[in-house]
Formats: sequence, C-alpha cells, structure tokens
Amino acid sequence: MSFMNRLATAPDPTATALGRAIKLIGIGKNGSKNLTPELIAECRQSLLTDADPLQKGAFIGALLAKGPTAEEQTLENLWGKGAFAHPTFLINKLCPDLPPKLFPIATKLLRNDHSLKPSEAHQLGDFLFDESYSSECCEVFRGLAVSILRVRHETNDEYRGLYEATMQTITPGFQQIACVTRPLLQLAEPFDGVEHSYLITPLLANFFESRGYGVVSMVGRTPGPKYTLNAHDLFLHLGCPMLQSNHELDTPPDPYGWVLDQKALSPALDRWVNRRRTLLKRPFLSTLEKLLNPCSARVLVTSVFHITYQMKMAELALMAGFDAVMVLKRGLEGSLAPSTSRSSGVLCAVRTPQGHLFFQNFDADLPTFTEYRTESDESVVNPQPHDNARLIRQFLNDEKTENEAFDNQVRFAKALFGRGLNWIEGQLK
Repeated sequence: MSFMNRLATAPDPTATALGRAIKLIGIGKNGSKNLTPELIAECRQSLLTDADPLQKGAFIGALLAKGPTAEEQTLENLWGKGAFAHPTFLINKLCPDLPPKLFPIATKLLRNDHSLKPSEAHQLGDFLFDESYSSECCEVFRGLAVSILRVRHETNDEYRGLYEATMQTITPGFQQIACVTRPLLQLAEPFDGVEHSYLITPLLANFFESRGYGVVSMVGRTPGPKYTLNAHDLFLHLGCPMLQSNHELDTPPDPYGWVLDQKALSPALDRWVNRRRTLLKRPFLSTLEKLLNPCSARVLVTSVFHITYQMKMAELALMAGFDAVMVLKRGLEGSLAPSTSRSSGVLCAVRTPQGHLFFQNFDADLPTFTEYRTESDESVVNPQPHDNARLIRQFLNDEKTENEAFDNQVRFAKALFGRGLNWIEGQLK
C-alpha cells in the first residue's frame, strides 16, 4: 500500500500519543507547553513501535524547535546519547535515505540558529512536493522540516523560496497569462473554514464585482483542524463552476465570480491535504496557499488567524506580485467575515507604480462603523453548507434574510472592505 493510501486509512491522528504531544509543543515560539512525564512515556513507546512517520518527524521537529526540558531530553536516548545536540548524527539516524543534497539544509534546520536562504528554502520546497521521494524516512523528514519552520516561525526569505517552489507545481493551464479586460481581485481565507459561524465569501465576491473587478476565490479541501464548513463546500452548494485554466477568465463570471479549486491548480498541493491532517499543526502551506497568484490578480483580500501575522501577510502578498492587499484581523474563526463585537479591522498595503510601499489601517471602532457594532457575534450550531448557501442566495436577491445577525455582518463587511478599497484605489491612481 502506498504511503498516501496509508494516510487515508490511518487512525485518528489527534488520538495518538504523538498527536496529543504535537498539539502541546507544536504551537509556536511563545505558546508551546511542556510534556507531562506520562505523555513522554507514551511517546517513547510510540517512537519505538508504531509511530506514524509524519507525526514522528513533526514531534521531534517541534520538540527541538521549542527546546526540550530535562525530562523531554531523555527521549534522545532512543537514537543515542547526545543525539539532540548533533544534527548530522540525528539526521542519519532518523532519515538514512535522505538525498545527500538535503543534508546541509536538514542540519541547518536542526541547529535552529540560522534561517534558510531563499535558494535553500526553494530546494526544500522542491523536495517536499516531489512524490518520487516516498519512503517512510523521507516522510519523517517532511514532518520534521515543516514542524521546525512552523514552531520557530518562517522568515520572509524562507517564504519566498517556498513560494517559488510551490508556484512551480501549478498545472500548465494556470501558468499562462490571463487575458482579462478588467483588474482581477483574489479572495482567500483559511481553507479549514468555520465551525460556529456562517461564511459570507460569495457575497463579498459579488460586492467586489459591483466595484468593477473580476473576482477569483481560492478554495480547496479542508486540511483541518476544522471539518464542518469551508468556502469550497459553500461554492459547490451554490453550483459555482470551478476554473480549469486561465483561458476561462475570458468568459463572464456568475454572480459570485470565478472559483479556483486547489486540486485543479496544483495536484501536488492537494496531495498535501492528507499530510496536513496528520501533522495537525498548520505548516507554511496554510499561509502560502492563500498567496498564490496564478491569475495575475492585482488585489488580494485575505485574513489571518493570528493578529501578529497581519503585517507579515501584507508583506508576503506584495512579494507574491499583488499590487495591493487587504488583510482582515479578527474575522469570525479567521474567515473573511469580520466580527461585529470584537476589535476588528483591515490592514491595507499597496505598491505604487513607482515602487513605493504604503500601509494603512482601518479599525472597526471608527465612528463610521458604529451602526454595525453588537454586544456579541452570533454562534451557529453545526453550520451546514446548504443553510449557508440559502442565506447567500436570499441576501443576493432581497438584500436581506430572516437572519438579522447575518445581514448585519454582510453590511459591515461591505462597509469595511469598501473603505479599504477606496484607499487602495486612491493610492494606485
């Protein structure tokens, strides 16, 4: 059985000892927690017997990036005393069939004292997507590498190299320049979607269409940890056709613009969805998949789950070739639906034709947005795509639904993003 088929039939990754450990230590620089003695013992037993190779790599990578405690340090005895302090030795033990050209990158990642250069990150990305390296040892390294990058936070240089490697995986139909007569705007929010709220993404697409833009919404299968409802599900329930190449951008879009499924864009990216479900913590792909710009869109509208990533997302969007970007903070569950009760807002960034960069924040507490503010946001129990699609259609036809909270949220989003777009258009003139 192939490794990818084993992934599809593997036990619940959140229930394994390593899975539970990864959820504690794979959080980030400041949020990771230490393992209990009981969990350390369970992980030791799993590493000796039935550890999933991806989780094995992700666990070790997160542990080393976090910095092991004295008790956690004892796990190194599984490979040899002092193994955690000798990167070359540890890589040879964990990944004996790793291609020799990757050993310098592997040891640099394990040393955890220098970030990768763009060229090194590009080389790493090429390996991550190359399915000819399909052994379990190579899967250990895949888990190890993306876990280290995630816990210590990827640098912009690393993102640049990984972005270039990812763009090389897109299908030929999306490598050709799009022929459109109006500027394109791209919508992209976390692909894992929501569990306690409704999405408004198709209505945002319709709104930006009314402002004179062709709109492309980036969607894909959920990589987890949420599995209830995402934009991919919603657009399918609305009956929206999925783009198969840039040639189709010369046809008029339906009321919700064009929709680009990650599976059609890059089968290599889609194959990583099952890996990401096993890894549990979001690797670099959760950021990069929103930034890919195969249709040469001019403006990106996206969101971030962690507020500290708002500026980084804006910088990366400009790096990816967008002329302008709006990044929403504190969207409901990280989506493009802004919260009406918490401090929300958008960060706008532009690169002018002269090459100058400008940034501007529009916060939700501005007086112009007062009418939309509420004491709390609606919490939806088990939101379903058919219910969400019904609200979308009803609002599009009648400009209101029976759900006042939903209506208010859509109107607030249009006002907020409209304010940001006005500023962007003024800067790009």
